[in-house]
Amino acid sequence: MDEKTNKYIAVAYKMYSVEDGESELLEEATDEKPFIFISNMGATLPAFEKELADLAPGEEFDFTLSTDDAYGDYYDERVLELDKEVFFIDGKFDNERIYEDAIVPLQNEEGQQFQGVVSKVTDDKVTVDLNHPLAGCELHFFGSVLASREATNQEIEQMAKLLSGEYGCGGCGGGDCSSCGGGDCGGGDCGGCK
Repeated sequence: MDEKTNKYIAVAYKMYSVEDGESELLEEATDEKPFIFISNMGATLPAFEKELADLAPGEEFDFTLSTDDAYGDYYDERVLELDKEVFFIDGKFDNERIYEDAIVPLQNEEGQQFQGVVSKVTDDKVTVDLNHPLAGCELHFFGSVLASREATNQEIEQMAKLLSGEYGCGGCGGGDCSSCGGGDCGGGDCGGCK
């Protein structure tokens, strides 16, 4: 595949996490609601895109991404126990946004923004996991290619807006997409391996 070409790719697949020889279904994109992305725009895992880039419509696939090719290892040091006061607004704890399994935006001293998942709330502490929900997992995909063609300028522009956050997560500006790229948006039950 030409590295400069932006391809419109739609796939139906099932994605399983593989940990200690056990598989668990984490995500499914169907023929009716396929996973759609534009290649070479950073919307998907590079190894996932590479596996699909040269397949033609109708072709089936079955591959496993290693932890390194997926979301990396799980690191205990990325689980932070923060003082509850960090989440106070006007002197009160933000119960509406800070609860177990909530995805919270955070920012470090350098101004870098990132997201964490609240894993525990106690009387004085909030535990936030900064690992990706699929960190530590091998990911097994199997399915078929529904469409693979050169993307139009309008499709490229629409994907660029989605990736920039202009539409917000899950909003495709009227398009029919079912995911933000392998569960990255937290729009579904991503499970979680550790």
